[in-house]
Amino acid sequence: MDAFTAGLLHRIKATQSDLTRAREAGDDFLADVEQAELDDLHRLAAEHGVEIGAACA
Repeated sequence: MDAFTAGLLHRIKATQSDLTRAREAGDDFLADVEQAELDDLHRLAAEHGVEIGAACA
């Protein structure tokens, strides 16, 4: 796995975790921001042929 792929997968996992915490805290604005970031990361992964897999999905 190259550094780009590893970094992208790490960012996806971190963003998913941040999104979960924002939702649990009831912070709708932060949850929207994190969801938008996660959507962008998924788009970037798709554009570069990076398979996210079950660990990140």
